[in-house]
Amino acid sequence: MKKKRVSSGIAGLDQLLGGLYIGDNVILYDDAGSLAGVFCNNFIKESHKQKKPIIYVSFDRSPKNLVDKLGVLAENQQLTILDCFTNGKGDRSAVFNKFYEKDGAQWPYQVIRVTEPWKPEKVAEAIYGLHKTLTGDVRLVIESLTGMQDLWEGEDPVLKFYSRSCPRLYELDTIAYWIIEKGAHSGKLKAHINQIAQVALDLSVKRGKSALQILKAEKRSPKALAEPFYYTADSEKVVLEGEGKIAARHDLGSRIKQIRKTQGMSQKELARHIGVTPSNVSQIESNLIYPSLPGLFKIAEHLSVEPGSFFQDHTLPVKTVFPRENAVNITLPDMPRDSIFAQQLTPPDLDGRAELYLVQILPEKKLPAHFFVHKGEEAGHLLSGALKMLTPGGSRNLTAGDTLYLKTVLPTGWVNPGPEMAKLLWMKIR
Repeated sequence: MKKKRVSSGIAGLDQLLGGLYIGDNVILYDDAGSLAGVFCNNFIKESHKQKKPIIYVSFDRSPKNLVDKLGVLAENQQLTILDCFTNGKGDRSAVFNKFYEKDGAQWPYQVIRVTEPWKPEKVAEAIYGLHKTLTGDVRLVIESLTGMQDLWEGEDPVLKFYSRSCPRLYELDTIAYWIIEKGAHSGKLKAHINQIAQVALDLSVKRGKSALQILKAEKRSPKALAEPFYYTADSEKVVLEGEGKIAARHDLGSRIKQIRKTQGMSQKELARHIGVTPSNVSQIESNLIYPSLPGLFKIAEHLSVEPGSFFQDHTLPVKTVFPRENAVNITLPDMPRDSIFAQQLTPPDLDGRAELYLVQILPEKKLPAHFFVHKGEEAGHLLSGALKMLTPGGSRNLTAGDTLYLKTVLPTGWVNPGPEMAKLLWMKIR
């Protein structure tokens, strides 16, 4: 069965790598000992957004230190810390055990102390025992293989633990981040680790700049292997050099999303039209997967645009005349379907500041809100019939031939009091 693809939480990395698959074991080789943290934090933040449970296994930091490092990320009830430090490298010191003297019910975070972390089998029991209590695809951050080696006194126990854990975590549909200090291990251990992992990333400092290299990316075609990509990072964000330019040139997903939303079409509706799942549409719009050529033509057909509009070259001459028969029926979310009908008269893929619509409100019908959700200015011309526009300050009556311009006032509803259809020519201005 093909594994689902998800985001790493870092847009530039997703572009280079093609995202993560459920089941991935991701190795982060940290050349400086301080580079992997922001990658893990973004992974945790993205997992929180997806409401996925996370297990953070810590060999190198005390619970207090780790909670301080994670900040608000540690307060999310989806995250559980497995503390292998206090009874491990912390040598069961009272200084670290004081953390557990507080009333656990008052903590905004969940921490479990592993009693015998110097025994690899006990660490495995703690991880898989906790995993059994969680649902869905669980995420893990394991900090670190270097800390394991210090505690377990050698590479062999580390390699044995890792070799057994990776296949099991893959079958359990997890995504696991494993941190390792690049210079602290033999070439033999690193070769075995790379062989088993699905993804291996090298984080280093070159010429005074932080650099990312993809060493391995199983079942995907990264843009470049072992080529350094420079990036900047603060405590919350990683931005690859040239990321904005790359996105501007190749952001197919955002273009599809923009055209779909302009027409009021949901991901679920588009998915039904083109024969895929809503999750597939979401992944296409996030640039995690790309549609096949027939799939792209099918998307264009159901969005009523030319396939070339997804890759529109703004240097080409702009079309100025649009035949009436090319108008596109659109859905107005939250509007009663027996009361209103709308068409977009300008093409959905037109790159302009104005969008023109024909809005028709059926006789003796009332709309509970304004028919568009739009942050810019709007204008309308009543072609036929009569309308009452409801506003917070009262109501305004319109008859055929009247024009209105909305700059600050947003209608709270509309009423067609007459016996005939009310036809509005409506313009949204960006």
